[in-house]
Amino acid sequence: MKKTDVIAHFGSKAKVASALGLTKSAVTQWSETIPKLRAYEIEKLTKGKLKVEPKQNIRPKNKIK
Repeated sequence: MKKTDVIAHFGSKAKVASALGLTKSAVTQWSETIPKLRAYEIEKLTKGKLKVEPKQNIRPKNKIK
């Protein structure tokens, strides 16, 4: 899930923040990929209109030498 898609759906960063009970600055601090747990919260809040893309939200594992 991309931040630009979430903002477009809600209309503004302020509206995203309000819907999630966050500050606008918290939304601003997200990278382009929404944090995994927030993405699931947004999917539920939008009744599936915005969907989590699990592969996109997985960080690569560090290899132990």
